[in-house]
Amino acid sequence: NAVTYDDVHIGFTWEEWTLLDPSQKNLYKDVMLETYRNLTAIGYKWEDHNIEEHCKSSRRHGR
Repeated sequence: NAVTYDDVHIGFTWEEWTLLDPSQKNLYKDVMLETYRNLTAIGYKWEDHNIEEHCKSSRRHGR
């Protein structure tokens, strides 16, 4: 079975995000950036997901 974006993406509610300490937020950011790079490297097509909206959401949460 192929791995999909939804298999590796982790989303937090605002309440959950506020409970994370700065090191956990940084780890999340690093892991998700690596995941995006890896999926892009194997030819994942990002038009299937609204990455722009995800990035805006990440900035709102201070990720």
